Amino acid sequence: SSGHLVKADEATASDHTGWGDAPRFLKPLQDCLVDEGSDITLRGVITGRQPIRVSWFHNGEVVLYGKSSFTDGEVKLVIMECLPEDAGAYTCVAENSAGKTSSSSAVCVKGSIHTHTHTHTHTLTERSLLSHFREEVFCVSEGGLTPVGAVCPVVLQVFCPRDQVEVRVGQSAHLRCEFKGSYPIVSCWIHNRKEVLEGCRYSIESCSDRSTLVISDAQPEDSGYYTLVIRDRNSSTQHTLTLSVTERPQPPVSCPVVCILSHEAVVLSWSGPCYDGGSAVTGYVVEVQSVGSDHSDHWTELSAHCRSTSLRVSSGLQPQGQYRFRVRACNAVGVSEPSQESQVIKMDSPGKSHEEKIEEFVTVTIDDVHKVTDHYNVLEKLGVGKFGQVFRLTHKETGRICAGKFYKGRRAKEREAAKKEIELMNFLHHPKLVQCLAAYDNKPEIVMVMEFIAGGELFERIVDDNFEHTEPSSVGYMCQILQGIQYMHQQNIIHLDLKPENIVCVDKTGIQIKIIDFGLAAKLDPSNPVKVMHGTPEFVAPEVINYEPIYLATDMWSIGVICYILLSGESPFLGDSDTETLALVTAAQWEFDEESFEDITDQAKDFISSLLHKDVRRRMSCEEALAHSWMATFKSADPSTAKNLSKDKIKKFLARQKWKKTGKAVLALKRMAMLSKTDSSASLPSPVDDTEQALKTLEKKMQSKPDFTKTLFDLSVIEESTAEFFCQVTGYPDPEVVWLRDGVVLEEKEGSVQVEYEEDGTCVLTLESVSMRQSGTYSCRANNVHGEALCSAKLTVVEQEEDTD
Repeated sequence: SSGHLVKADEATASDHTGWGDAPRFLKPLQDCLVDEGSDITLRGVITGRQPIRVSWFHNGEVVLYGKSSFTDGEVKLVIMECLPEDAGAYTCVAENSAGKTSSSSAVCVKGSIHTHTHTHTHTLTERSLLSHFREEVFCVSEGGLTPVGAVCPVVLQVFCPRDQVEVRVGQSAHLRCEFKGSYPIVSCWIHNRKEVLEGCRYSIESCSDRSTLVISDAQPEDSGYYTLVIRDRNSSTQHTLTLSVTERPQPPVSCPVVCILSHEAVVLSWSGPCYDGGSAVTGYVVEVQSVGSDHSDHWTELSAHCRSTSLRVSSGLQPQGQYRFRVRACNAVGVSEPSQESQVIKMDSPGKSHEEKIEEFVTVTIDDVHKVTDHYNVLEKLGVGKFGQVFRLTHKETGRICAGKFYKGRRAKEREAAKKEIELMNFLHHPKLVQCLAAYDNKPEIVMVMEFIAGGELFERIVDDNFEHTEPSSVGYMCQILQGIQYMHQQNIIHLDLKPENIVCVDKTGIQIKIIDFGLAAKLDPSNPVKVMHGTPEFVAPEVINYEPIYLATDMWSIGVICYILLSGESPFLGDSDTETLALVTAAQWEFDEESFEDITDQAKDFISSLLHKDVRRRMSCEEALAHSWMATFKSADPSTAKNLSKDKIKKFLARQKWKKTGKAVLALKRMAMLSKTDSSASLPSPVDDTEQALKTLEKKMQSKPDFTKTLFDLSVIEESTAEFFCQVTGYPDPEVVWLRDGVVLEEKEGSVQVEYEEDGTCVLTLESVSMRQSGTYSCRANNVHGEALCSAKLTVVEQEEDTD
């Protein structure tokens, strides 16, 4: 049956596929000649990124019979005890998120056709029969069945030498596809939801069998998916290629934060670059400068290839010495410019431990009398968000290190949002939630002084080579997240932006975490349902996208997504675009990838499944999640016996998130704002909208007036014999064709005047047993809405000589 979605064998996938590979037929379907009543078996071998969806078509119609399979990369269709009507053109279409392709074969059932050419009958061998059948088989088109003797239309197919193209910045990128189909064939390229037009750095070279998009002086913004949409007179298809424009990565977004451990040892931590240069970051170069020495302008490498975003320095630093640090990011292309330099630290003054815990929670009142600089020193920038910027602060009296969240506050709406967050945080006094310590209204800017969390993002910690990642340790993290969210929910406060980057470690060595960023948090009132239209596509719940009332269970969906990624490194709803991701979320379409969850227990899978329910009423609450058997199973487990989980996919996930974070911290779902003006049943934009628009454009490009590519030529034949006129006409829409003799329209008559029209535009006029009076000028006239064309030739009928023997 059609629509067969199967994951190929792991060995096959690892041998043939790569990230972003579109399907490709390693072995295409073969033509098949069988006896009536025997079985038809069609086979092919497909490679490409899993999962691959396979569909079968017979003469253009979906195959609803037979037995189809797709295992170990082999696709197969078996039709038992075939009948004559099973003959025809069979097409296998394979597609995945990176593109699609197809392969076709002609199936001839012996006894199902009889071939005649005019008055002569030909006896065909099996080999010639199959070849003949490929041309004369019944074919289905938009207009119905084409008569026997017509040429079967070529199935529109695409062939791409390279589905992934990678170039360095400044080089020229060549994206090329070849195709075949029924003339005329037109095509166009789509990138970023728009048709690619020639000009500036773009040039397109297209003809009837190929199209090449050339991008000169390629830039990082040219990276992404390019889709070639192709249309011929019978159908349309498309193929997607991936372009990666690589360069050196950007510098790390913040300067290193220094924690002094002793007179000779420090721990450095930093954030990765916003943009990895289009090639994954492979490590970091950490440099130190000795301040006040004879070579104070000289930078020395402490580590040439640090693989994580933290480094413990235990040698090379002198007691009493003063130092500053900086970091460079590396990828396959090269090394970035250095980050901002850290503040100068003095080794004989170990700072207070960043593990310092708040003894008492503080109820904050916004101070509109003092400035933040009256009480704190503002040091280096730690990060940038949609709201504003974050700086490291030190209290002038106690020396305590804090984080300052500086809101822009130029608009009334921004100021209200900042004050709302401060007000909500007075209800969030819990050890697993980051704490607000003070707030200042320095018009127009509002500053929130926060507890400084030195350990960095949880997922960054997990991929550290010196850190073990196991299922029991994951239970510990999920338990802490649930404890923090449980306290929030007890206050009827919902977070609404739970995602990995908002789960951070308290320090660089322990396993304690805190939840941060309450900028989107809201207090719920059961009597007054709330609808929101913000969040992050991968983690937002279906009811948010559908603009339906939100509940405390809305956070539980996000916790389920976080747990899925934590255990597998895969994102369950990630699509090729935000639109596709949102569509997958609203449909609640997800599954446990067999490879990624091979070492994960059934209790963990049940835990996730109990959270990722589209129906909010079926999702577990925090209390139910904390009481789940998965939590109980591992609380008493021996950590030393647990199996280490792979970190490779989590590293890829982090690299992808850094790409996305360029210039934005929280993605507002503005494209969905229209739903707030309509009912909740409004549908998401279809991912095929762009293709449909392109097809409309291609339909216009195909329009042309009739033109004869092969014209008639004069004939001289003997009386009582057969005369045949041939010509070939093009044009779109398909021209209406009539034959004339001496300007008068000819009518088809069985046994004497026959007219045939073939798919490739060939027009044939056959006159049987011609007589002298049929001599004259014969014309073929073709017309459509765009114009008319005419070609003519003379027929001379010669009297048959009498046999004198």
